[in-house]
Amino acid sequence: MRVLVTGGAGFIGSNLVDRLLAEGHDVVAVDDLSSGDRDNLAAASRTGRFALHVLDVRDPALIELTAEVRPEVICHLAAQISVRKSVADPVHDARVNVEGTASVLVAAHRGGTRKVVFASSVAVYGRPATIPVPGDAPVDPRSPYAASKLSGETYLATFRALYGIEYTTLVLSNVYGPRQSPEGEAGVVAIFTDGLLGGTPTVVYGDGTQTRDYVHVDDVVEGFVRACGSRGDGRRFNLGTGIQTSDRRLHSLIADAAGSPDKPGFAQPRLGDLPAMAVDPVPAVEGLGWEPRTDLSTGLKKTVEWARGRRG
Repeated sequence: MRVLVTGGAGFIGSNLVDRLLAEGHDVVAVDDLSSGDRDNLAAASRTGRFALHVLDVRDPALIELTAEVRPEVICHLAAQISVRKSVADPVHDARVNVEGTASVLVAAHRGGTRKVVFASSVAVYGRPATIPVPGDAPVDPRSPYAASKLSGETYLATFRALYGIEYTTLVLSNVYGPRQSPEGEAGVVAIFTDGLLGGTPTVVYGDGTQTRDYVHVDDVVEGFVRACGSRGDGRRFNLGTGIQTSDRRLHSLIADAAGSPDKPGFAQPRLGDLPAMAVDPVPAVEGLGWEPRTDLSTGLKKTVEWARGRRG
């Protein structure tokens, strides 16, 4: 199978590229390298079954590329992922996430693509009434970023109705693991890891009781691989563990893995941060045959090990 991965040089995208290649597929990655890293694809580039095209997904050249490559599946991960940036500049967020997704779908149509697997976010649920958030929970977008992700889902359904292009939407909880950047709001595991290994101050916002659902990147990649098949067509699935971990507990686990003092600083809570979040993975278990397999302690140890190796 030939698969095109947008955002293929990024944290999740590059891990997905490696997994697809390991399974014998041919892979084409598209990335504008605004946040992705060419080094993430060093191993992929040595396989002879991989090509990277440095390209913004909004560029008309994507349509030409897809018509030439004719991928059976497109995994669409390229996005503007910062909630705060979306609030500060909603027009830019819409251009990248809404226009970008529309462009990918036009390319999929022109390239005869069977299916698009779309990376969404727990942000679409806003402040959910029930945690873990069930798969059929109502959506409640409270940021331009969340709105842009929901718009992407609407476009997927529209192109399915128009052209028969199948899709699966994967709502990702807090993904962590190797290649995650310590820069930006989405990488708290990477931020804590970088600080604890480097001996620089780490900060917990609020009193440390805020919770999130941390899922290892290998498990998320497994979800994408399974969704590339015919299972889950036309559906949205949560990829998470359903387990809440507090910020303070997370810091302790990473400090233990790093062999560093567990003494974070504390700062005022950030405006708009949710007090708790976790998603119910059961629909994905039933619909995709997927389940999270990496427990947090083990996953964090592997992540710290990788980060330590990067530091030399």
